[in-house]
Amino acid sequence: MLDIYTWSVFIAGICFVSFGLFAYFNNRNLLSNRIFGLFSASFAIWCFSWFLTLIFKNDYPKALFFARLLNLGATLMPVLYLHWIVSVVGFNPFRKKFLIFAYSITAILILFSFSPIYIKGLILIYSFPVWPSAGSFYIMQIIFGYLLCVGYAVILLIKGIKQETGETRYQYNYLLLGTLLGFGGGGTNFPLMFNYSNIPYGEYFVLFGILGVMSSAFIFSYAAVKYRLLDVKLLSAEVFIGIVSLSFIVNLIVADSAGKRLVALALLFVVAIFSSLIVRGYLREVSQREKIEKLAIDLERSNTELEVANERLKELDRQKTEFVSIASHQLRSPLTAIKGYSSMLLEGSFGKLAGKPREAVQVVFESSQKLVGVIEDFLNITRIELGKMKYEMSIIDMGKMVESVVNELKPNVMRRGLTMTFSGAEGPYNILADSGKLNQVFLNVIDNAVKYTPKGSIAIKIERRQEGDKKMIRFSSKDTGVGMDQATLPKLFEKFVRASGAGEINITGTGLGLYVAKQIVEAHGGKIWAESEGKGQGSTFIMEMTETKPLAEQKKEAEVKTFAGEL
Repeated sequence: MLDIYTWSVFIAGICFVSFGLFAYFNNRNLLSNRIFGLFSASFAIWCFSWFLTLIFKNDYPKALFFARLLNLGATLMPVLYLHWIVSVVGFNPFRKKFLIFAYSITAILILFSFSPIYIKGLILIYSFPVWPSAGSFYIMQIIFGYLLCVGYAVILLIKGIKQETGETRYQYNYLLLGTLLGFGGGGTNFPLMFNYSNIPYGEYFVLFGILGVMSSAFIFSYAAVKYRLLDVKLLSAEVFIGIVSLSFIVNLIVADSAGKRLVALALLFVVAIFSSLIVRGYLREVSQREKIEKLAIDLERSNTELEVANERLKELDRQKTEFVSIASHQLRSPLTAIKGYSSMLLEGSFGKLAGKPREAVQVVFESSQKLVGVIEDFLNITRIELGKMKYEMSIIDMGKMVESVVNELKPNVMRRGLTMTFSGAEGPYNILADSGKLNQVFLNVIDNAVKYTPKGSIAIKIERRQEGDKKMIRFSSKDTGVGMDQATLPKLFEKFVRASGAGEINITGTGLGLYVAKQIVEAHGGKIWAESEGKGQGSTFIMEMTETKPLAEQKKEAEVKTFAGEL
């Protein structure tokens, strides 16, 4: 039985060393981990000192030294355990004051731990040849350590179990169970220390004590693993390292020659170095993993914040668009009146107008006309962005529409000293489109060519092009104007983008017309783009749409298909 008890004490010591080291190094910044590490260390001192006391049972001085050392560990256990429980359940002013009082009394007890009034010697108890015999002062350890410190810790855990819910309550239950088994089992040994050896089955009380300590170690470890408080891999490595290291320590202590001691010391040194490297490497890996997890959490938080900010920006953009729409509508009404009355003045509706008054009214008319175009662009943008742009589709002849636009703009082209030509093969060039919207596109593109061509010509062309099984109608406007560099071309159809140097030719441009044109063309299933060989070498604007057969032809084809189906 003595051998079973001896090695049981050794195994319990290994468990507490492993838990204590892991708790400390896993998160040394957490107070509860640091205190648990110290509490486990005091338990380990008790276990290993007991083990060495039994090993040196035939060497009285050494056995007495380790017997007093184990009671030093036993003196530290209650106050450290209470401190750990308080760090788990929470501090308050009374608990802090009680801890200060507890550490003060413990310090006094430690001063006497190696004196005869604390442990006066070793006695024979049952089959144990060496058993600590308590001195007169040892009763203070039982009263203060077990009844006050451990008792108060039990009260705190019971209160916590009543007040808490969920996982916290389960943790407190495990801690309370471990407390009752560990300290309750250890308490069964106290009568034997005062030489009460006539207790029935007293020898089994000793075994029950160490089983209680081991059970508490198991319960603490189970709770830690269940609630992911400890890393099982690192804990296993520490247990293995602890067993190997302690076996060499025991060999060093029991060695009976200088040579054997030297070999044991050398092996212990090698194990210590490799153990340190293993643990440090693993802790470095854990640290990196924690950093990665923290980065992942920060990234997720940043993504959430970005999503919120993006939604806010979308809302602000929507409000901006609505504001522009309202403002544009409010501006269009007075401008329409200005344009209408200035046009009537120029036509002589209110009498003949000549000389400088006519020139002034002409400027007002042209300026209001340009401003109406700008406002219309703004309104179209708001309709597009809010999804409120409506299209009334019908079959139209693109060739006739472009020719009409060319004729409308010719007077302005001639005033600028430019030439404009229109060419197209035999029509019609039927497409499915909103005539009003598409007419605005042609006006915008051709007028754009006129504005940015200081001298030379503008050639407008309509032609057919085969693309697979589809026939495409291509419109092109080629001018001899300012041209564009290759960097400008991909961005030309974006909002508020103008070609480099365009402001020198036309200071009133807004960079909105081509953006609106592109949105309208793409809504029709077509495409529009620009080409240029460089600055000063002119530009070509190209638009393509799918050709549509006339209604009469579509009706005939439908009738033929129906007749074929009946046959």
